[in-house]
Amino acid sequence: MEKHIKDAPSFRLDGKVAVVTGGGSGIGRAIALALAHAGAWVAIVDRDELKSVSVAREIVKIGQQSFPFTADVSKEDEVERAIAAVGNEFGGLDILVNSAGLAIREPSTELSREDWEKVMSVNVTGTFLMCRHAARAILAGKKGGSIINIASIMGFSGGGLYPNISYQTSKGAVVNMTRALAVEWAKEGIRVNAIAPTWVNTPFIDGLRGKPDLLKRIEDMTPMGRVAEPEEMAGAAVFLASNAASMVTGHILAVDGGFLAQ
Repeated sequence: MEKHIKDAPSFRLDGKVAVVTGGGSGIGRAIALALAHAGAWVAIVDRDELKSVSVAREIVKIGQQSFPFTADVSKEDEVERAIAAVGNEFGGLDILVNSAGLAIREPSTELSREDWEKVMSVNVTGTFLMCRHAARAILAGKKGGSIINIASIMGFSGGGLYPNISYQTSKGAVVNMTRALAVEWAKEGIRVNAIAPTWVNTPFIDGLRGKPDLLKRIEDMTPMGRVAEPEEMAGAAVFLASNAASMVTGHILAVDGGFLAQ
């Protein structure tokens, strides 16, 4: 006899408090708005104050609470202040999305150590610092929570289309950081997952727009034949943040038009 599930899984986030880093633009903005539409209150953490204020206002207009906080995720004191501000403003924390990221596309023989460390400080150290301080806040609430890192298909691939060694290395680190934290915090009720996007139509790929042949190669290499839109990352984030993903942790969800399936 077929087993029936009593209650359908819920994708709603009513009563949940979320923080989105890099939430002022691109993937972060799209995810922040989607979380708000699903019922969450959302704090926007970004280095660009004007952009974070703008997105927070968008969220308020759709009927949810939001506030902006200017911070550099690579600096632990600023991360600590950001998480404390969320607690003071919203009374707790349930969801973290780490969308802040940096890419410096240079050949490995020419990439300066300073630029290497810039990318690592944001993509790896910043992700870790946000995870650590968010986890402390989630644990204090004793309700469990969800952490979603933004990795990349380049965390699984050596690329080859253009040199991008620091970004690829950093996103590979995010992939395994996600798995390690998922295992460490599973019994504490904190689920840790990641989204691995393909190339997404945001300012992050502005440096590639002047190279139409390269963009055409990217489209040709993608089974679905195009780059993604930022809103196409948002559904994955809502799923991973929600109770519908209550048994999902340590997973890297590729949203890539089939790129990694080849």
